[in-house]
Amino acid sequence: MTSRVLPDFPWDSLAPYKERASAVPGGIVDLSVGTPVDPTPEVVQEALRSAADAPGYPQTYGTPALREAVAGWFARRRGVPDLDPDGVLPTVGSKELVAWLPTLLGLGPGDLVGFPSVAYPTYDVGARLAGATPTVVDGLAALGPLTPATTPKLLWLNTPSNPTGKVLGVEHLAKVVAWARQHGVVVASDECYAELDWREGSEGPTTPSILDPRVTGGSHEGLLAVYSLSKQSNLAGYRAAFVAGDVALVRQLLEVRKHAGMIVPWPVQVALTAALGDDEHVAAQKARYAARRQALRSAVEGFGLRVDLSEAGLYLWSTRGEDAWATVAALADRGILVAPGTFYGHHGREHVRIALTASDERIAEAVRRLGA
Repeated sequence: MTSRVLPDFPWDSLAPYKERASAVPGGIVDLSVGTPVDPTPEVVQEALRSAADAPGYPQTYGTPALREAVAGWFARRRGVPDLDPDGVLPTVGSKELVAWLPTLLGLGPGDLVGFPSVAYPTYDVGARLAGATPTVVDGLAALGPLTPATTPKLLWLNTPSNPTGKVLGVEHLAKVVAWARQHGVVVASDECYAELDWREGSEGPTTPSILDPRVTGGSHEGLLAVYSLSKQSNLAGYRAAFVAGDVALVRQLLEVRKHAGMIVPWPVQVALTAALGDDEHVAAQKARYAARRQALRSAVEGFGLRVDLSEAGLYLWSTRGEDAWATVAALADRGILVAPGTFYGHHGREHVRIALTASDERIAEAVRRLGA
């Protein structure tokens, strides 16, 4: 039972700082959670409306059109021309899949689930829900000599990283895949920020995927990519996401999900299909975030923080070499709420995560306050 004890929900501890920031004249500028604020694209809204008459049960596997759209998107945007549509499964947002993947794979007591030392906390929670053991893995060498008892059954990658924005390159991913196949480890790569790549001269329109043929050697065996349209398409309220990769693994997930009723509503499947087929709204949204990022980064650095990594994604991973909560307090005194790096593990204890997900007006207000 001990492994199933869940940590406290971290965001509750921000309440006093939220109150402090809200008391500043002009109100709070909330850059903590990272929830999208811009309108859902009209092409997606129209698709949802067109599917409003939905009296029957939807397909857990997703419509054939949706699975083909995911495969087409991977080919067009991610450099993955060989994704089998049978290896695609829609999910009720990506957090749901992250939290339940160890359970869906049949992991339990005695099994290890690996994830980075600075990471989205739901990787840890998912291991605990399954009764497995959450294990920090920062580099394969850190695992030391492997035995059946010390080899993870599931290894999470997160690229681009939430919260750090770090991007794993093709060579790095290929080494992880080769190692995982040698040891019988399933690799799940959370790639939800891939369309928001800020690196100059980067290859392709997005960051590299675990399913890229340069990584996989032409086989998706043992590999899963997790993706959400919450960020690129402002669909957080739709809970529109998918997992893709190894057909055998996807079918294993499907069988459990059919029994458990884990089904994406049919109107959302139709909207998701439309969103995946329209690159124009994604480019427009990225441009909005690029402008906010440029303004906010300059102001944050002018305030005395150093921005580390932050190569992609929706956050500035920032520090001024002090305890994260001290930085949270200093920014709250300016009416700006951010997330302490401790939410993402002990190694984030001197950083804060500053989100770009606020309106142009609130970003401008944050810039003004940081420069005051």
